[in-house]
Amino acid sequence: MMKLPLSHSTSLAVLTATLLIGGCASNTPTPPETESSETSELPTETTSDEPGTLSVRANGEDFVRQGFTTKDGWSVRFDNLYAHLSDVTAYQTDPPYDAFSGGEPNAKESIVLVESQTVDLAAGDEAAEPILLSEVEAPAGQYNALSWKMTPANDGPAEGYSIVLDGTAEKDGETIDFVLQFSEPLAFTCGEFVGDERKGILSSGGTADLEATFHFDHLFGDGDAPADDEINTGALGFEPIAALAENGTVEADLETLSTRLSPEEYETLIQLLPSLGHVGEGHCHESMTAEPGE
Repeated sequence: MMKLPLSHSTSLAVLTATLLIGGCASNTPTPPETESSETSELPTETTSDEPGTLSVRANGEDFVRQGFTTKDGWSVRFDNLYAHLSDVTAYQTDPPYDAFSGGEPNAKESIVLVESQTVDLAAGDEAAEPILLSEVEAPAGQYNALSWKMTPANDGPAEGYSIVLDGTAEKDGETIDFVLQFSEPLAFTCGEFVGDERKGILSSGGTADLEATFHFDHLFGDGDAPADDEINTGALGFEPIAALAENGTVEADLETLSTRLSPEEYETLIQLLPSLGHVGEGHCHESMTAEPGE
């Protein structure tokens, strides 16, 4: 029987009488149907287009926050490591973005998370979490690609540079204070985060996060890894920087380094910068200077 609104009770009575006259099998009229308690107690479903909250964090990893030993035995600690990020954008892509092929993400959804921000990747103690850059309202879905640019900052502690490394290196009783300033523009486009957990899966009305990760051990190597490990065979190390020290101090930008490092050392440095950007252990394509790093 068709369910009728309660406000049509008069029409229902007329219909019941008509059925009786027409020879209904039962002499007792069927009572009007009412909405069952089960139906009235059903929860209201969340619509699939309800937005959620998407956040993005920057992570310099333990090498930056805790210090590390370079491939050539220098113990390095950072007081500050500034990175200027701009146009940080998350994407829902289909097919998934391939960092080794490069190009633009085939995005069915994209959202800008950060327009311009300088972050100190060395901030916090040894147990510090990756640094929150922003939280924005975003459509639900899987954000499986992330891109950002690193260009010279217009103001703040990194003014004029995209990366500033400020720290101390020690070896065999010698201490060197250093400030290295890089103005090289970089643009990273990355696929899905690779790590202990998946990131970027935003449910309707829920929360999810993404991460821009930086591997500065690519520049200096890792003294805890074997000498023939790829992280060390391709790294510059710190010794070429230490050789520039005057009165225990090195302060240099790329222009200075281009004249004071050997041509081979400087070329190694420039070729390593595009390998800094990752998403966890996931790779990125760097489109301003060179092919993606490992």
